[in-house]
Amino acid sequence: MSGAQISGHERFLRSNSENIEHMKKVLILGAGLVSKPMVEYLLDEGFEVIIATRTVEKADKLLGGHKNGRAVAWVMEDMETLSGMVRDSDLTVSLLPYRFHVDVAKFCLKYRKPLVTTSYVSPAMQALHDDAVKAGVIFLNEAGLDPGIDHMSAMRIIDNVRQRGGKIEEFYSLCGALPAPEDANNPLGYKFSWSPKGVVLASRNGATYLKHGKIVTIEPINLFKARFTHPFPGVGDLEVYPNRDSVSYVDVYGLKGIQTMYRGTFRFKGWCETLDLMKAIGLIDDGDKDYTGMTYRQFVAEKAGVPGKDLKKELKEKPELNPSDRSLEALEWLGLLSDTVMGYAVTSPYEITSDLMIKKMWLNDNERDMIVMQHLFLATYHDGKSEVISSRMLDFGSPATNTSIARTVALPAAMAVKMILTGKILLHGVYRPILPEIYNPILDELEANGIKMEEEYGLPVDRMIK
Repeated sequence: MSGAQISGHERFLRSNSENIEHMKKVLILGAGLVSKPMVEYLLDEGFEVIIATRTVEKADKLLGGHKNGRAVAWVMEDMETLSGMVRDSDLTVSLLPYRFHVDVAKFCLKYRKPLVTTSYVSPAMQALHDDAVKAGVIFLNEAGLDPGIDHMSAMRIIDNVRQRGGKIEEFYSLCGALPAPEDANNPLGYKFSWSPKGVVLASRNGATYLKHGKIVTIEPINLFKARFTHPFPGVGDLEVYPNRDSVSYVDVYGLKGIQTMYRGTFRFKGWCETLDLMKAIGLIDDGDKDYTGMTYRQFVAEKAGVPGKDLKKELKEKPELNPSDRSLEALEWLGLLSDTVMGYAVTSPYEITSDLMIKKMWLNDNERDMIVMQHLFLATYHDGKSEVISSRMLDFGSPATNTSIARTVALPAAMAVKMILTGKILLHGVYRPILPEIYNPILDELEANGIKMEEEYGLPVDRMIK
């Protein structure tokens, strides 16, 4: 039968069966706080989505009964099921804790399937580069917000400066996931909109950065002392503290010879001084102990090495603590100075304090979160001219729809998935989104979805952070 003689109904059936046959399957591991916008995007783009998670009810809710969505009950320890799911999918997205990514990547290598994550490239992941090249697949990491949009928007400017014969002398990259100003209404100036345990855990890090040609190392105990204030249009003054290892990004961005390379985290006033006090007392330390029958007041007094009769006064008078009034107010607001029995047996200070913070500091459905991102570059040119370049983003969201943190982490990763599966990205190996063929289309599509970096060139040199 010739093409002209095929009935409309048969043509529909053939076309429909071809679509089903060629519909690409995306396996998403994890159904956490940032997965919803990714699931919605991929379903809207015509992909089949399989969500594998411990909590199937959460996955079913994300899928909303969509005909191309499926939820699978799965725990990370079940490697046999993981192997089969990776084998039967066209691409895997790991939204699991970063320590599991390499296990997933090894199955992706075995079955020659691409992988996307929003996590930092670990040394163990980087070590799979040659194997991924041989297998003919891409493992694209750091495809979220920070890391992710920060890389993409930075590289767009860095590449632009290079094309104009310039050189980047200084680069500050600052980002924060915060409550909107009207909802930053507790003494810490912060509410959790994503991985709360991860936020508290990250506060135990130290930091390293390059400033005016010198490497500066900040010990974990001093992380929140090493802060400065920076104004953000539409928001006001924010505090900034250093974010992990900035120096490694000199090579990542190809900025050999740069004088300042600083990656920082934005917070409202209150967070840094409170976390600084918590660290000084030891309230977010590891180390299990039996706390049966102990009150929060007794717990803090024991950790601080004071009697606990007039705890606020004792903390204030202990020279090595030197707490601000606001940090003491924050501890009191959290309930850490109360006579309430904690209700723990054997556990760690970190678990006790982070549980209390989560209980008191969660972003409600009727509140807004926001993402603030600011890049500042000092560029010099052959003719002796210098300029400061600014690139910044301010984005709002809500748990009632999608939070800003969820959208800005999930959407760039989902767009990368689409580009890989439609043949727009043909790279093989372990990558970050720092190449024009990756970052340009994603940044353009993000802008079409209302997530936009505002770029300003030619600013005076005195606009640079001192």
